[in-house]
Parts: sequence; structure tokens; C-alpha cells
Amino acid sequence: MTSDLAFTVFRFAYLFLLWAVVLGTISVLRQDIFGTVVTPRGKGRLSKEVKEKKRRTRGLGKAPLDNPALLITSGPLLGTSLALTNAEVIIGRSPSATLVLDDSYASSQHARIYKAENIWYVEDLGSTNGTYLDDERIHYPQPLSVGKILRIGQSTFELVNQ
Repeated sequence: MTSDLAFTVFRFAYLFLLWAVVLGTISVLRQDIFGTVVTPRGKGRLSKEVKEKKRRTRGLGKAPLDNPALLITSGPLLGTSLALTNAEVIIGRSPSATLVLDDSYASSQHARIYKAENIWYVEDLGSTNGTYLDDERIHYPQPLSVGKILRIGQSTFELVNQ
């Protein structure tokens, strides 16, 4: 009798273990297919240099940009500044991008910043995790002005006047 009870317990334990493996496999496949969702976690702490640049550029959103630059305010390249010319800037993980991000949440060619009619625009290039301007996902080119926060993957950017 005890052998029948032990055999039944082992059968249920094996069935439970089998279902745990199946559900774990489905969970991993679902996460791999649909990707990881990146949620905004706030602006984080800024270095003294970045805070000083932000203080100097505050209130310049309506003024024409003499020497525009793209300032990275958080992420692996914190404090880096890229001077903008009339040429477009491609941001992504690809080595051929103008601004290369070492970020697993960024696509190879994630976004494009370009100038049209003296206005700077940002455009998402069909990225998986999206491009956010002031915490709103963009689906078509949006004007980029001083003071607006651009987020690509785990990095945030801001247009500043040098």
C-alpha cells in the first residue's frame, strides 16, 4: 500500500515538474518574441557640468540656435556633447551611426535628427523600443527645441545652445 502511495506522489511531483518546465519555456519565448518594455525611471542625477549647462541654456527655447548641440544628460555617455551642423545625425548601436550608443535597448539605427527650414526635428526610424520626446512616444517627425527631453533606450538627450 505504501508503495502505491509513494508511486502516486512521485507521479504528481513529475507532472508538476514537467508543467513548470513547459510554463518556463513559454515565458522565455514570450519575452524573447515581444521584447522587454523600457519604462521611464525619471531623469536621475546629473553631474555638476551637465547641471551648469542646463542652467545656462534655461529659457532659450524660443531663441534661435546659433551653435546647437545635442547634450547627453543620462546614460553611458553622460555629459557628452555633439555639435549639430546641417548634416543629419543618426543615433543607434550600428558602427555606421553618427552617434553610437552601447545600449541593448537601442536599435542599430534608432532615430534621426535633422534640420529643415531652420527647425530641428527628431524622427524614429522604426525602432523596437521607440523614441520618446518628453515621455511621449513619437511616431512621426517632431520638432526638437531647447528644453525638451529626448529618450532613446537608457540615454536621454537635450538640445542646447553652445
